Order: sequence, then structure tokens, then C-alpha cells
Amino acid sequence: MPTSFPNSFRTIEWVGGVDGFVRLIDQTLLPTEFSHIECRDVETVWEAIRSLRVRGAPAIGIAAAMGFVLGVRGSPATGTTAFLRDVRSASEYLRTSRPTAVNLFWALDRMEQAARNQAELPVAKIKDHLLEEARAIEEEDRLMCRAIGRIGAELIRDGAGVLTHCNAGGLATADYGTALAVMFAAHERGTSFRVFVDETRPLLQGARLTTWELLQHGIDTTLICDNMAATVMKQKLVQLVITGADRIAANGDTANKIGTYSLAVLAQAHGIPFYVAAPSSTFDLTISSGESIPIELRDPKEVTHGFGRQTAPANISVYNPAFDVTPAQFIESIVTERGMIRPVNEATIRQVLGKIESC
Repeated sequence: MPTSFPNSFRTIEWVGGVDGFVRLIDQTLLPTEFSHIECRDVETVWEAIRSLRVRGAPAIGIAAAMGFVLGVRGSPATGTTAFLRDVRSASEYLRTSRPTAVNLFWALDRMEQAARNQAELPVAKIKDHLLEEARAIEEEDRLMCRAIGRIGAELIRDGAGVLTHCNAGGLATADYGTALAVMFAAHERGTSFRVFVDETRPLLQGARLTTWELLQHGIDTTLICDNMAATVMKQKLVQLVITGADRIAANGDTANKIGTYSLAVLAQAHGIPFYVAAPSSTFDLTISSGESIPIELRDPKEVTHGFGRQTAPANISVYNPAFDVTPAQFIESIVTERGMIRPVNEATIRQVLGKIESC
């Protein structure tokens, strides 16, 4: 049921014990309606991820972990071997929901490993442990968001103009956001700045979600169409650009919402630093470069019939990739919970993330 608009919120949470459910904000209804969905089976979580009721790489990972618990808790298996087959089945099903955000796959890998690590226990105890693991993933993300904010806040100076794209705030994570965490932390330190928010077509995550979050925090916010970014840069209204990420390759190439690459190119042309904020779980060190990142193609009706209204001729061909890849060469630095990655290359990434093994 719809609720009043909150001053604070939890994007996704597990309610109750192992027989409980997942409660998440239906982000397709924002900014005009604030309402929760109760997910009591894995199919409802799959649909919520696919239809963008829950979105943002970290939040998708949390949803997948909790959906995994829903998917295996009803397993009739009494033996470990049979139960692990059901574990794999639930994981494979959730992996089909969306292809680009690596946090989904990272979380499911972790949940599967957690089940295998407890294989000597009775099945009922394994199920209890899996719920604990899903809740741990949520709590770790909350702490990572706060750390990203603390580390990145120094990037924003008094009087600065900041440009962001899509939504990388609390709605995309367990708590505080990634790119928006930097802004929230700077604001809490007393820094005065102005944020320009791209609409982020075709689904308007910037207009619907990011502006809503920033206004709730009392931050000076201005909404622009995506194609106005170059103009506000030329007019020197923007001193830095910062976005989130859905997957980062070993060399620093970064996949994010479609239109991010355009901003990075524009920023370089205008001598403006372009930053990415992301937790370590968003890095995929098994992929050497952005060329190997799978890009999700979405329903053409998101372009031709946005929010139920036809805006293009019938039967027109549509190309609707949900993400693009920004080459590492355009990124000034990446803000993670483990520190600032600068310069953005494989050696620095592995050093900051504490990974020394080769791909």
C-alpha cells in the first residue's frame, strides 16, 4: 500500500526470519508515489529486478541474495546433494533477470559458496546461514556506501557545480549511495554546491529518482535534459562530473547507464574531471576490458511509448541499450570504499583493491 513520503528510507530489506519476506520500494512509481512491494517468492524478486522496481548495481546484488533465500527455503531436499542442486537452480534463474550489473552475479556466487561451505550441516541450518549471508551483504553495502562518501567528499569544493547521470543514491544501494554518497557527505560537512541532474532517458531515473533524493537531503538541485550537458559545461556551471557504475573491468573501463560515455567525452573536451564512485563488488577483474562487458538491450517500447504515451511512429526500428562503456582514459579517478583509484589502470586497481593475482 502507498505510504507517505519519508525523510529516510530503506530501499530493500528482509522482514522476519527465514520464513519472512523481502520488502522493497517500487521505484517505477517514484517520484509521485512512495509504495513498497512485498516479495514472498523468487519469481517476484526476479520480476522486480527485470522491471526496474529495484535497480542500481548494489541494490540488485542485495535483491538477488535475498531472492536466492526465497528460492531455496522451500526446497524439499533433506540431503545436501539434492539441496545444492536446488541452490544452483535458484541461482541460475536469478542470473537471467539482468545481464550487465556485476553485483548480481557477485552476490549469487557468494550465496552459492556460502551454501557449499556449510554442506556438512543439516539443510535447515544451511537455510538459516543463507539468510545470515544475505543480510551480511546488505550490511556490508551500507558500510561501503558510507566509506565512499567519506573518501569522495573532498572532491567537491565550495561553490562547485556537480553534474551526475542516472541514479546512484540510496535507491540504488542499501543506504547512502555511491555517486550521491559523495554529495551527501560533502553536504553534511557544510560544503555549499549545486548539482545538475540529467533526466537520463528513456526511463528518466535522474528526473524521477536522483532529484527526489537530493531534494530530500536539502541539496541545491537543478534538472536538465541529457542533451543540455554540453551547454552547462561550456557555460562553466559545472566543475566536475561524478556517476556510479554497474560493472568495471580490470583495466578500469566502466559500464554505466546509457549516456555516461557521452558525458565523459564532453567533460574531457571542456577540461572537466570525470569521476566514478563504486564499491569493490562492482569490479569484475575476470574481464580485461570494457569490450567484454555484456550490454543489456531493453524493450523498444521504453523509447517509443515512454510511460504509456506513444511518441514515435508505429513499427519504427529502435536500438535501446541500457548501458554504455566509458574507457578508463576518460576517468580521472574511481572512488571506492578502499580508497581513491588514480590513475585508473589495472595496476592501480589491483593495488587499491588488494588484488595481486593476474586475471
